[in-house]
Amino acid sequence: MDIGHSTITQVMVEEPAEYQKESSFSLIQHDLFEITLNGPALVLTILAIIISIQILQPSFTCTLLALAPLPWIIHNDYQNFINLGPGGTPSTFLGYLKIAFLRMFALSDPYTPAIISEKIYPIIGYYQKSHSWLPERAGPRPKIAGIAPQRQIDQAGCPEMYQKLRQTLERLALQQPDSFRTAMSCFEKKGLALFAQKPINETCRGEICHVHHSDRSMHMNLHPDDAKIVLEKGWGERHPLARGGWMKQYVPREFLMIYAPRNRSELDVVCRIIEAAGFWVSGEHFKLKVENEPTSSKNTTL
Repeated sequence: MDIGHSTITQVMVEEPAEYQKESSFSLIQHDLFEITLNGPALVLTILAIIISIQILQPSFTCTLLALAPLPWIIHNDYQNFINLGPGGTPSTFLGYLKIAFLRMFALSDPYTPAIISEKIYPIIGYYQKSHSWLPERAGPRPKIAGIAPQRQIDQAGCPEMYQKLRQTLERLALQQPDSFRTAMSCFEKKGLALFAQKPINETCRGEICHVHHSDRSMHMNLHPDDAKIVLEKGWGERHPLARGGWMKQYVPREFLMIYAPRNRSELDVVCRIIEAAGFWVSGEHFKLKVENEPTSSKNTTL
């Protein structure tokens, strides 16, 4: 996930044509690698192995057999990277190679909270370490794939809730322009994001959160206390690169994915999580309330 330059101004433009099509949720294709040999292919493969052992050294033949699937594995993995759609990393083979390298350093357990040893400010999270502010998320966690982009590939989010969330973030920025603004995400380099005008903790230009149009999930930065409860209650998981150290050049240690809201009650919970994210980045307390007006057929994006 590259962090590049982004103009942080509140810009409202008409939604692109492809974003206006809010039909059914399209699950992101993520294929497993498999090779199936029919009868003739299996016989030819066995004969080729026998001949290779007779002509070549057995150890060299074994090496060739071990490496033979590698091109197909790389091709399948690259296609899965492309299928995740546009994100902070260019959808090119060079972008894929970068992600393949970073994958070696990814978190092995995205559900365990980060261990914080140094002093941080604010000292205590938005909800004062209370578990009661967040209910348990219903059902199992959704499947998550990728690093940059990172996407939710099942348990479809509700299109109407996605639009209501966008409108709510835009309304907050309009009502409190001295504290917040909306603009293109600095992390994703596309999509709507909420920024703090005067951030107290370092993120990408004060970005609090951003939403993904493709899967309706979101990324945000949270105080470690609040992140711990979000993880325990099943509402999200840590980003694979959110481990601190030299990885901070990609995403902050406090960077989490929050799953797409499936209904109005889940959207209300997500708004409470965003309140906590806003507190961590801006230091301000605010209420993010979803209005009940119908969503517009022509929405705005960045």
